[in-house]
Amino acid sequence: MSIDTTIVIPTVGRPSLGVLLDALASQTVPLHHPVFVVDDRPEGEDLIVGDRSIDVEVIRTGGGGPARARNIGWRHTRTPWVSFLDDDVVPDVSWYRDLIADLRLLEDYPEQEIVGSQGRLTVPLPEDRRPTDWERGTASLETSAWITADMSYRRDRIAAAGGFDERFQRAFREDADLALRLGADRGRIVEGSRHVTHPVRPSDDWASLRAQAGNADDILMRAIHGPGWHERAKAPEGRRKAHLATTAAGALAVAGLLSRHRRLALAGAIGWFAGTAELAHHRIAPGPRTPGEIRRMLLTSATIPAAATWHLLRGVRLHQGATPWRGVPELVLLDRDGTLIEDVPYNGDPDLVRPLPGVREALDRLRAEGVRLMIVTNQSGIGRGVISEEQVDAVDERVVELLGPFEAVLRCPHSPDDRCGCRKPGPDLIKRALASTGVHPDRAVMVGDIGSDMEAARNAGVSGCLVPTLQTRREEIDAAAPRTAAGLVQAVDLMLGGVW
Repeated sequence: MSIDTTIVIPTVGRPSLGVLLDALASQTVPLHHPVFVVDDRPEGEDLIVGDRSIDVEVIRTGGGGPARARNIGWRHTRTPWVSFLDDDVVPDVSWYRDLIADLRLLEDYPEQEIVGSQGRLTVPLPEDRRPTDWERGTASLETSAWITADMSYRRDRIAAAGGFDERFQRAFREDADLALRLGADRGRIVEGSRHVTHPVRPSDDWASLRAQAGNADDILMRAIHGPGWHERAKAPEGRRKAHLATTAAGALAVAGLLSRHRRLALAGAIGWFAGTAELAHHRIAPGPRTPGEIRRMLLTSATIPAAATWHLLRGVRLHQGATPWRGVPELVLLDRDGTLIEDVPYNGDPDLVRPLPGVREALDRLRAEGVRLMIVTNQSGIGRGVISEEQVDAVDERVVELLGPFEAVLRCPHSPDDRCGCRKPGPDLIKRALASTGVHPDRAVMVGDIGSDMEAARNAGVSGCLVPTLQTRREEIDAAAPRTAAGLVQAVDLMLGGVW
């Protein structure tokens, strides 16, 4: 049995990416599909990956974080499985062979039971000394559950879940969140036999302080998954309560000084010092205890509690009451006349094609996100004998020339008297689009300018967005449209914001 999976690698251009790509090029079994490297740097020159024996396609995101980068990556894939690697791991030479074997085993399970496979990971630590605090933190990845350093998912299951939650803008918790939404805590993700090595990246003195931003992500996890999410995600709760107590003691000391209450200031100072000393000892004792490490631990231990508390409060402000992630649609179906181009009745002349303002840029935004695009259009002029198929073909070619590529242009050539199922508001064209792409109706949107577009969407079970024009009747807006936008530009804004 052939197992098809596409490898997706989000990156910020670290040198380790080249090591990873060399390892993939040296596999005992050649890769079956191109590797998608998703360049998540917000700016800079195009990423150069060099010439290798594997096919590598680079996708530029303009920034946004690893969750968005992975989403853009998997939406560009067309294989039943998607395999994610981080850009700082090194796969064994047999990794791809073992990956295919892992996924082939899962094909024996019903799809609703097993949705993903996690690889095994090793973090090499120094043998001649005790590891530093940073090295110990990296080594904890060996026992972490469902991390995307090496994770494969059924593509249709990722799509159904809306992908990774892009509100997690750091490489933290976004993997556990998706795994929980896919039922990992109910055994729907299993460990495979393949193996990667995760070397410890260099760090500066303040890496542990920056890591405290994860406290805001924990608030988002609680809002989405409830108070028991730590147990379900197999994630330790950490030292949040101790950090809160230490910060409160420090605030008490400052308040005492400002109000000239010496006893209050002394009590607060003692509490803050005790909490800081305990944290520093907790981090220094297991380590190499070199002068540089001790200095680093003392400096950061004095600031970590306040930083953790600040990010905790920031998370409450940002994420309290957060709703489940919806993501962007996987497929957008577009009416042609009045939605993409000016409506010229029964037009058979390519020279009369005039794109509506901002349409090309809006479509390119969807393409950059990996969203699939199709045109779904009624052309009754063919059935009425007013224009020919060849004329409409020429108009469609001009539309593609001006507005960029579409996966398909689906057309109903019949007149209303033919009473066919493909003429909107009939659902057949939309159903054909769904069938050809494998996209579930829940992940598709129909955008059009009249009520029949919205009725077709409803009849096919997909979401609809009406972009009214002067020709759109008021009753169509009031009765037929589940959602309206001033034009395609605003409709795309809504979709990329998760409203569709």
